[in-house]
Amino acid sequence: MALDTIYPTPRVGAQIKLGREELLSGRHAGEIRDILEYRGVVYIRGADFSDEDLHTLAGTLGEIRLDGKDGVKKESLMKVTFDKKHSHLTEYFLGTFTWHFDGFWEERPPRASVLAPRVLAPTGGETEFINTYAAYDDLPADRKQFFDGLMTAHTMERTHGRVYKEPTEEQLRDWRGYGVKIHPLIWQHQSGRKSIALSSSSHYIVDMDRAESDDLLAWIADWCEQPKFVYSHDWQMGDVLIWDNTGTMHRAAPYDMESGRRLHRVTLVGEEPLSPVGQMASL
Repeated sequence: MALDTIYPTPRVGAQIKLGREELLSGRHAGEIRDILEYRGVVYIRGADFSDEDLHTLAGTLGEIRLDGKDGVKKESLMKVTFDKKHSHLTEYFLGTFTWHFDGFWEERPPRASVLAPRVLAPTGGETEFINTYAAYDDLPADRKQFFDGLMTAHTMERTHGRVYKEPTEEQLRDWRGYGVKIHPLIWQHQSGRKSIALSSSSHYIVDMDRAESDDLLAWIADWCEQPKFVYSHDWQMGDVLIWDNTGTMHRAAPYDMESGRRLHRVTLVGEEPLSPVGQMASL
C-alpha cells in the first residue's frame, strides 16, 4: 500500500504520515528511499524521536557513519549548533548558511541524513533544500550537452571564504588541508539519472578561463535557486526530516546564532562515487 504522502511543492519535498512503530520497523524503508530520490526531502511531523530513535530510523535506510573533526573522537550523532557546550565544530557551521552538499572531499559523499530539532531559534533557522535532480531535468537540451563532461574543482577554502572575509593563517592551513577535489559538474548516478553537483565548495571549472568559469557557476547557481526547485522547511518541535545528500543542496536560513538553536543529525555512509575516478589537484 502506498504511503500517505503530502507534497508541499510541485518539485521538492514530501511529508509522510506514519506512526512511530511503522517508521522504526523498516518496513517502509524502500518506499522512503524511492521518495527521497525523486523529492529530495522527506519529513514527518510530531514524531518526537529520541536520539536512539534517530539512529534506529537511519539504520533502516542505510549504514550509519561517524562524523567529526580529525583529531577528535568521531561520533554517529552530530549536534548542529553554535552553542560550544554541545559541539566542537561550531567554526565549521558558518558554512551551513550557504548552499552545499556534504562531503565534497570524499570519494563517496554521504548518502543521506536524518535530522531532528532539539532547540529552535525564535525566528528564522528554516532549513532549505534544492532538488538538483529536478534542476538538471529542466535544463535546456543545449545546456545539458554543454555541461556533460565539464569538471569542477571543489575546495574547503572556497566554502569558508564565502563567510570568513578575513581568515587567520591557521584557518587557511586547515581548509587547504582538504586539498582540491575534482568532480564532474553533472553527477551520473548508478540509477541512470543525473543531478547537478553544485555546492558552495565549487571553486572553478577545470580548463576554463576563470572569468568564464565564474560566470558559468553563477548562472548555474541562479538556475538551481529558482523557487520551483526549492523547499523551505519550517521546523516544529517533534519533526524528523530526511534528505538525500546526493540529489540536493541545503542551507540554513539566517537566525540568531546566540539563540541556542540545536539540531541533532545522524548521517548515512555514501553508496556511490560522485566521480568515476576521483583525483586530487592543487591550486
